[in-house]
Amino acid sequence: MSTPVSFEFFPPNTPVGVEKLKAVVQQLGELSPQYFSVTYGAGGSTRDKTLSAVMDIAAAGFEAAPHLSCVGSTRENIADILGTYRAQNIHRVVALRGDLPSGTATAGEFRYAAELVSFIRETQGADWHIEVAAYPEVHPQQRYAAKDLQHFADKMKAGADGAITQFFFNADAYFHFVEEARKLGVTQPIVPGIMPFHNYARIAQFAQRDGIDIPRWVQLKMEGFMDDAASIRAFGLDVIARLCERLIDGGAPGIHFYTLNQAPLVLELCKRLGLGAKV
Repeated sequence: MSTPVSFEFFPPNTPVGVEKLKAVVQQLGELSPQYFSVTYGAGGSTRDKTLSAVMDIAAAGFEAAPHLSCVGSTRENIADILGTYRAQNIHRVVALRGDLPSGTATAGEFRYAAELVSFIRETQGADWHIEVAAYPEVHPQQRYAAKDLQHFADKMKAGADGAITQFFFNADAYFHFVEEARKLGVTQPIVPGIMPFHNYARIAQFAQRDGIDIPRWVQLKMEGFMDDAASIRAFGLDVIARLCERLIDGGAPGIHFYTLNQAPLVLELCKRLGLGAKV
């Protein structure tokens, strides 16, 4: 049985981006993913664009999972957003705390993602599938790994159906995180999030910002290729394919790809790994 796959997009900002994403959805849809998720800006700054992207995905015949961040929001505001999605027959969501927009003083009525998960369960019933975030290398705003792990367990106990991890390049970090979560009673699937090297400089910037370790040997190899795009692409594919192989062999319940709204690398990886329906 093939390992399930899912894909993440960000909401496009331009009409050209919207049309491009529709094409990417069709390309990746050939792999029969479990769902496509769509990110949500700080404080809901991309709410309408997220909804529009989700509706395009649903119209194409695929399951869509909008991200929903609660920080800076009220219970009424979150209920309104969920009602909008329910009216569109969307019943899957990625529930996040999110970051406060700059200049915002109050965190709103939700302090943690666990409170958002509880609110969804209490007000929307059992027919929603709720994913939450996991951080194998610790949340970038949390100094203590034990506290971070407890926050994760709280989210799962609040009613989450599963979790998607922040991207990482160290399989041992994922396996250790899952092992520790199981010790705290977490039984739900924890799906690794994988970021292909779409653009090494950009991914390295993301990693530095979020406290994610890129192995030194990978950094040195990538930097040594300089402007050799073909070598960077080939080496990046090899690194990520080996990482995915380790994860799948180790029992990962699926692979969630961060696509950056691009299809080629993800299609190539799924082909190599034998993932998806038509690869």
